[in-house]
Amino acid sequence: MGKGFFQVPVAINEPVKSYASGSPERASVLEQYKAFYNSTVEIPMYIGAEEIKTGNTANITPPHDHQHVVGLYHLAEKSHIEKAIATSLEAKTKWAAMPWEQRAAIFLKAAELISGPYRDKMNAATMIAQSKNIYQAEIDSACEIIDFLRFNVEYMSEIYEDQPASDKGIWNRVEHRPLEGFVYAVTPFNFTAIAGNLPASAAMMGNVVVWKPSDSQVYSAKVIVDVFKEAGVPDGVINVVYGDPAMITDTVLASPDFAGIHFTGSTNVFKNIWSKIGANIHNYRTYPRIVGETGGKDFIIAHPSSIEKQVATAISRGAFEFQGQKCSAASRVYLPKSKAETILNYVKEDVASFKIGSPEDMSNFITAVIHEGSFDKLAKYIDQAKADADAEIIAGGNYDKSKGYFIEPTVILTTNPKYTTMETELFGPVVTIYVYEDEKWADTLKLVDETSEYALTGAVFSQDRYALTEATQVLENAAGNFYLNDKPTGAVVGQQPFGGARASGTNDKAGSAINLLRWVSPRLIKETFVSPIDYRYPFLGE
Repeated sequence: MGKGFFQVPVAINEPVKSYASGSPERASVLEQYKAFYNSTVEIPMYIGAEEIKTGNTANITPPHDHQHVVGLYHLAEKSHIEKAIATSLEAKTKWAAMPWEQRAAIFLKAAELISGPYRDKMNAATMIAQSKNIYQAEIDSACEIIDFLRFNVEYMSEIYEDQPASDKGIWNRVEHRPLEGFVYAVTPFNFTAIAGNLPASAAMMGNVVVWKPSDSQVYSAKVIVDVFKEAGVPDGVINVVYGDPAMITDTVLASPDFAGIHFTGSTNVFKNIWSKIGANIHNYRTYPRIVGETGGKDFIIAHPSSIEKQVATAISRGAFEFQGQKCSAASRVYLPKSKAETILNYVKEDVASFKIGSPEDMSNFITAVIHEGSFDKLAKYIDQAKADADAEIIAGGNYDKSKGYFIEPTVILTTNPKYTTMETELFGPVVTIYVYEDEKWADTLKLVDETSEYALTGAVFSQDRYALTEATQVLENAAGNFYLNDKPTGAVVGQQPFGGARASGTNDKAGSAINLLRWVSPRLIKETFVSPIDYRYPFLGE
């Protein structure tokens, strides 16, 4: 069979469709939305070639219409998790031995399927089950997952191509083996792209995976499974299970073949998983790779030289798009006194203009938060702000869960820079603003750095380059993705690798070669063409 040094297609970012009124993509996705909304789907677990239905099920209901059932999914028992682990290990030998270009072709095909025939299904499923408006669905469940797949293939080829130097008479080469064992992927509700990327990036590098999607994202996860199957991912390479997260995780971490976890979710859950891995460390065949992106308390700070309307737009978009349910969403803001009133008036105008409701109505900018637990938590913090002397709600502040879990976009103004909503991750459409004296710019930068345990994203607005330079230096460790004169959300694969440190995760940068390197174990092979036959070195001579 012929061989070659294969070059993969050059990765380019998937163009974002506009979904403007009268556009064909708008009509097409609405037709798919209605088809999904007016039917019900039964979602099994996928273990090897089997589609397993346990009879123990949970309903899938849209957050914006929580009494309407669009499907159900089957929950695992411990035996199913053990079966998924065993099945993945059975598939490992053949999958790891597959030539890399064949693995690449599978995931490139998956990207093309999402770009074409599955685009409406991915978007409509995400709109229904995660309450994203069409634009937020498009940039996530279509464009970003396509970008992950295409760029990761390119990064994979670059990793394999990067080789060490060889001296005279020897040949040094490095091969990047998949990890010894299986990878556990735990994915969140808020980004369909993350749900697809976490298992796919590990599998692309030759690993086998046990994947547990969020209970609130099973609907669009099923579409991802359909894509992977049609693209040619072999049975057993990515096994999908649902159910009690503690039981699933404990079963996975008890296996001696556990080789790594690819996680996006809450900080406390990730810390608990890390602790359990440490407790089990003597049981594992190898030191597991622990990769996680967790919480955030992301900031915007405006310098007195900033442009008011730019800052206000960054707050309105950065805090409220997808109801603030992005790890990167702006949730604490620091404004200079000289500009604060103008900026806040612009923000209040924006919030007053937001339309709220079902994503089926594409004039709605805001839809529902993900579930009742999130709604109740947010309502509690809003009520507390109404009662506290050092806080004032200047926009929004209302909520209603009679039909859907709707929280009105809310702006809290506080006189206390350490007020609870300046420090606590809320994960909803609530932003808290503190006004500082202009001459205390330097002190406020230190305050931004010291206020939160998180370090995911942050943004600085200024027309003064000295101020931008100072902020970049002082806030060096405050954000893994740091934005100058832009909102702190919207990282694009191939352009802004994403991740943070401190309590925000391991900063392994999804959407870059850095992340893929976590899913391989390099082996150096040194070949000597003519081996020595005498142990004596020249220095031993008379």
